[in-house]
Amino acid sequence: MLVKIPPTVKFSDFLRDLKANSSKWVNESVSGKFAWQRRYGAFTVSESQFQIVRNYIRTQEEHHKKFDFKQEFESLLKANNIEIDKYLWKDD
Repeated sequence: MLVKIPPTVKFSDFLRDLKANSSKWVNESVSGKFAWQRRYGAFTVSESQFQIVRNYIRTQEEHHKKFDFKQEFESLLKANNIEIDKYLWKDD
């Protein structure tokens, strides 16, 4: 998901509202019980890179034929010097 969030909005508030509203919509639209996972990853993108990221998202399905989500996410963490903790892929 690529979104522009004004600097006056805290990311945690944005994500809380997104998860609550989308969960409600899915649960009202589809039978069953939908729930978001508790963990998430978020990266900032400069305006000059916005279209590059947008194009990547549009071709993500093709890209993931070569690299699965786990490989992709771990490479993003490494590229940004973020430690991969032992709980990253654990079910909770």
